[in-house]
Amino acid sequence: MAEKSRILFHLDMNSFFASVEQAYNPELKGKPVAVAGNPKERKGIIITCSYEARAYGVYTTMPVWEAKRKCPSLLLIQPTFERYRIASQAMFAILREYTNLVEPVSIDEGYVDVSDIVTGSDAVTLAETIQKRILRELDLPCSIGIAPNKFLAKMASRMKKPMGITILRRRDVPHVLWPLEVGEMHGVGDKTAEKLKEAGILKIRDLAKMTENQAIETLGKHGEKLWKRAHGMDARPVDPDSVFERKSVGNSMTLSYDETSKKELMKHIEKLSKKVASRLKEKGYVGYTVHVQIRYYDWQNRSKSRSFKEPIYRLEDIERYAKKLFSELWNGEPVRLVGVTVQQLKEPGEITEQLTFDSYQQVAKEEPVRALIQDLQKKFGETSIRKGVRLSKNEGSTSSFSKDFLNDHKRKED
Repeated sequence: MAEKSRILFHLDMNSFFASVEQAYNPELKGKPVAVAGNPKERKGIIITCSYEARAYGVYTTMPVWEAKRKCPSLLLIQPTFERYRIASQAMFAILREYTNLVEPVSIDEGYVDVSDIVTGSDAVTLAETIQKRILRELDLPCSIGIAPNKFLAKMASRMKKPMGITILRRRDVPHVLWPLEVGEMHGVGDKTAEKLKEAGILKIRDLAKMTENQAIETLGKHGEKLWKRAHGMDARPVDPDSVFERKSVGNSMTLSYDETSKKELMKHIEKLSKKVASRLKEKGYVGYTVHVQIRYYDWQNRSKSRSFKEPIYRLEDIERYAKKLFSELWNGEPVRLVGVTVQQLKEPGEITEQLTFDSYQQVAKEEPVRALIQDLQKKFGETSIRKGVRLSKNEGSTSSFSKDFLNDHKRKED
């Protein structure tokens, strides 16, 4: 079945954090600027950098010491997340002036379905208008990809930076996308790229020339999706409500040095479990899966999960299961990073499974609040009030910042 003809934009802010800092302090414009963690610690890496810095070979995730070696004049700035949050809100507010079909996917990028407001010939004019408005009103550059689906729009927005506008049609796929390395394809991570290369799939062309069944045999269900995208197919709609999806709450910690002491590692697990439990309580969620991640000194990643029939939300439960999973997972080698996540989230009101007496007591305490919320929603509408929404929030962890910024869009809808 042919896809419904659509016109989608993928808007990608250029060097977002660095650009916000340059907009805030014009003296930084035209200079090599990098937003980075603490240079004195192992986690001192480049979060993002200006295009002037990139000209010296500086790139995201590069250690600060190496970036300074490549660019001695590099100006290092500690991240100021509230500025980035405000800039992101303003950018998405501009997009919503044109249509409600706006889907934020991260703090600095989102999809816009403009099918109902422009024809094909007017799409570039609208993209130019939006791009110029964001530059004029926010002093921030962006690139926009124009395509009939999300995948092609995403690929298109990457092609001209900064301040690019690129059209990518399905008929362009063979001569524009197929010559690219398979690792450059949106949706192909390092592990998938390695697996494809082991199978002799080096270019997107090679993936496209496989049969769909061969792709599935090589990569499982993910192979079907990637095979379709290699042919320029993607039926996903732009979904403004996806901002409300709940998947997981987690925290990770890059250690200051490679740790080999189990006692010390367990202390880190305790700290992370406490943060996760606190965020679950703040958001009003419970979960059904505890997930632990380990990154070893050689950057090898390992993870392990355990799912439960009863809801998980109490600190002692999260900590106990996280420690057990870590002990089962750790092979004794030096650890660079540890992470704890609670997945399969639900609000207590959504729980249908049999509860234990203790968990029932906790959920029951919240019943009057949920009843009040439901009454207000019936009277004033479902978006009039939501559990867990704050008027202001002070983010204490940079690791959760990009996930939690979506709460701003919840408040916008409210």
